[in-house]
Amino acid sequence: MRQIDVHQIIDTARFSRFHWMVMALCALLLIFDGYDLFIYGVVLPSIMQEWGLTPLQAGALGSYALFGMMFGALAFGTLADRIGRKKGIAICFALFSSATIVNGFASNPTEFGICRFIAGLGCGGLMPNAVALMNEYAPKRLRSTLVAIMFSGYSVGGMLAAGVGIYMLPRFGWEAMFFAAAVPLLLLPLILWKLPESVGFLLRQGRHEQAREMLQKIQPGLHIDAADQLHMSDSKGKGVAVFELFREGRALRTLCLWLAFFCCLLMVYALSSWLPKLMANAGYSLGSSLSFLLALNFGGMAGAILGGWLGDRFSLSKVMVAFFVAAAVSISLLGFKSPTPLLYLLIFVAGATT
Repeated sequence: MRQIDVHQIIDTARFSRFHWMVMALCALLLIFDGYDLFIYGVVLPSIMQEWGLTPLQAGALGSYALFGMMFGALAFGTLADRIGRKKGIAICFALFSSATIVNGFASNPTEFGICRFIAGLGCGGLMPNAVALMNEYAPKRLRSTLVAIMFSGYSVGGMLAAGVGIYMLPRFGWEAMFFAAAVPLLLLPLILWKLPESVGFLLRQGRHEQAREMLQKIQPGLHIDAADQLHMSDSKGKGVAVFELFREGRALRTLCLWLAFFCCLLMVYALSSWLPKLMANAGYSLGSSLSFLLALNFGGMAGAILGGWLGDRFSLSKVMVAFFVAAAVSISLLGFKSPTPLLYLLIFVAGATT
């Protein structure tokens, strides 16, 4: 009988078809997640005009989904620890897709805001669970790169929202943007069939045979006997209070990480929600203003992949600082009147670095 270290098998595995499948499915989920989140910025000019919303009211309406994301990340992260990542992701996906479809029937800002909050619950729960699943199965030497490539699906979803908006908004109205969420929902059976369960969850549930099968997919040719014991030291982490993050000299680092995350998400959601409206106010047509959103998300996809590649080769803190500096410069320069090609370049850089 052998003691087999699950982490060692995963960390040293060669990149295989299994890793491609996990990355592709998680990226696909984040594409739909990104579409759902960026859709508000696409339809914002239309609903402000139709319902006569002030910028303050529109900003409050857009925040409902973000509040939902906050609660969804807390609730569904805990739930996934109990029922498994796979079921947790499927529930979140079904929740935000269904709420987005219903959103198309909203006849006033109140109904719209309620639907956005419910959709936010699913979006907020899906993202961390998908990232955690990819992080768990990625080989150590490629972890940052694979997670970043997968996470670029979020930006692809933003590009999809902008592209669909350019075609559908003038022809079918803003409601059709939400009805389009019915198409991704048809892929739920495929996700339930192909998406693997967390190997850590399988071990905690005592499903050792399934865990062995999963490890043999990760490393084809690996032989594990039924008598071998699988060992995963942190398959069930010990819970600690948030206060522990501020002890033993960790307070400043914790606050800096929180501040960095806050500033980054502030820029991401501010740009994704308001960029088309600001460009429309600057005199650009609806199609042109949405094309700026395309540039933002092209940059986001490129920046995610580049950042992951650099992170595997250099210090993550240095990479993050460099990206923040570039983001600050590019976003600041957006406040000046610039030629259109330069404006596209600045928006691309802003998307890549935030």
